[in-house]
Amino acid sequence: MNERHNEPWWAVIGPEEGESIWQPLPSRGYIDLKLTPDNSPYDGFSVGTQLLPPGCQVREHGHRRNHELIFIHKGSGRVEIEGNDYEVSVGSTVLFGRYARHIIENTGNEDMELFWVFLPPGLEHWFRGIGRKRRRGEPMPEAFPRPEGVEELMEWMRFVPPANPPVDSEK
Repeated sequence: MNERHNEPWWAVIGPEEGESIWQPLPSRGYIDLKLTPDNSPYDGFSVGTQLLPPGCQVREHGHRRNHELIFIHKGSGRVEIEGNDYEVSVGSTVLFGRYARHIIENTGNEDMELFWVFLPPGLEHWFRGIGRKRRRGEPMPEAFPRPEGVEELMEWMRFVPPANPPVDSEK
């Protein structure tokens, strides 16, 4: 990795490369971190992929200081943004700007795979804080809940809370 910004730098990251993290309910599936300030000389964004199994979702949230861009490259589902529903499928691109509460749900019969960009970076801290390390090729673990104390991490990350916060059993 070239730490100097005035010299050429590049990265080619294969599909089986990058830190991989299992996700808790209701997302399940996993995240692959591809580019973050930890492995590139750039501190303005982080990039990764996410696999959402059928029937799973990224629960409602928003970001006070970040923009989140996703591109669906496999599967189908819906996104809800500030109460508005949109169907998404292969080739759909969605930008969640600051403060826009959103949900991503796989309503299809196959895994939904998406590519995401987070500006400025930081989403990698969230995934590490709520998930479990994944070894490539291992079977999906039994469903597991978010860890205790996730509210403090959400505040540190400056998340916008859900419009209707979950009851204790859904946290």
